[in-house]
Amino acid sequence: MAPYASDDSTTGGDADEQRSGRRKAARYIVPVTVVGVAAATIGLVPALADSGDPDLPKITAQQLIEKIAKSDVQQLSGTVKVSTDLGLPNLGGLESGLLSGAAGQDEGGSSAEPTAKLTELASGTHTLRVAADGPDKQKLSLLENAAEYSVIHNGKDVWGYDSKSNEVYHGTSSESPERGKDRQPPATPKDFAEEALKAVDDTTSVTVDGTAQVAGRDAYKLLIKPKQSGSTVGAITVAVDAETGMPLKFTLTPASGGAAVVDAGFTKVSFAEPAASTFDFTPPKGAKVTEEKDLGKASGKPFDKGGAREHAPKAGEDFGKGLGGLDGMKTIGEGWNAIATFDTGGEGVPSGGAGGDLGGFMDSLGDKVHGKFGSGTVFSTRLVNALITDDGKVYAGLVTKDALVKAADAGK
Repeated sequence: MAPYASDDSTTGGDADEQRSGRRKAARYIVPVTVVGVAAATIGLVPALADSGDPDLPKITAQQLIEKIAKSDVQQLSGTVKVSTDLGLPNLGGLESGLLSGAAGQDEGGSSAEPTAKLTELASGTHTLRVAADGPDKQKLSLLENAAEYSVIHNGKDVWGYDSKSNEVYHGTSSESPERGKDRQPPATPKDFAEEALKAVDDTTSVTVDGTAQVAGRDAYKLLIKPKQSGSTVGAITVAVDAETGMPLKFTLTPASGGAAVVDAGFTKVSFAEPAASTFDFTPPKGAKVTEEKDLGKASGKPFDKGGAREHAPKAGEDFGKGLGGLDGMKTIGEGWNAIATFDTGGEGVPSGGAGGDLGGFMDSLGDKVHGKFGSGTVFSTRLVNALITDDGKVYAGLVTKDALVKAADAGK
């Protein structure tokens, strides 16, 4: 479904102009929203309110990280509650269309395509059911009001099913282990905790912050905090199952304070073998089935062999790596203060005077800034900030607005 519908009274020329303007608006907002989506996807690592502090043997941060790395949970099933508050601007429902468009749900796409559907996790509170039985069988279901969306990986088949639209997506799992891992839907919290731990370096403080009980399981709490100033990330807490080493909790709080940006968690978890039928899927009668090889053909939009847009970030990757396929993409700085930058080709955000209604709309979403680089507009969430200069350069990262202006000045 396209994110916009033209008014019946609009002339053909006007409608084309409006659609063009909206597509530009979506493109400008993507640098802000797409990283929010990645952060929300990482947030699938569960987090739940603690219920008591169990008495566990002492452990160092290094030992706990090694415990996570050695964890080899192959079978599990459970229910996860995910809450995400990125502080995205209220666009009256428009933001969901922009997020879907950024992820690949566009003309010629399918509402059952996993990347597009799971962008809904970028805001609000959602309930998921997850199950896994080894590397070849995983299932994730997003429960909605009177509807359900599921991604099932069983052997070489990857299915997506949206019961609301009765649409089915079908793809095939890659024979390459690394590419296959990228293609599979999120299966265990460990997958996402590993991505968060990739940020741990000399710019990071890592400590053990006591114990907790999550979904009836005793766990250690690993606290990860940036040492550098200027990052929007305040802290990440991962609760690690004391027995299996599998992460059971993930909470990301912003440096600005307030509620967590991401707070997600298991309400139930079992490490017993799921029933084999859990991973069976046959398209319902009358369902519209879209094959991955056909995605994008109708609109001529490029998709990679996995059915996702060429430059869409993979789940769990940071902004710089996720958009690494863009021409001229560079990373400035290191650690938590890393800033991704690229040139759009000289097409900056239209101002209210130059861009008419579109310019006014964009002005209302961002803050105008000035520096040695000239002028530009900063679009912000509680976690990600993105600066688009008037000459079309983009600077984005988990950093403050001032850090982006300094980066733009240094790059001039």
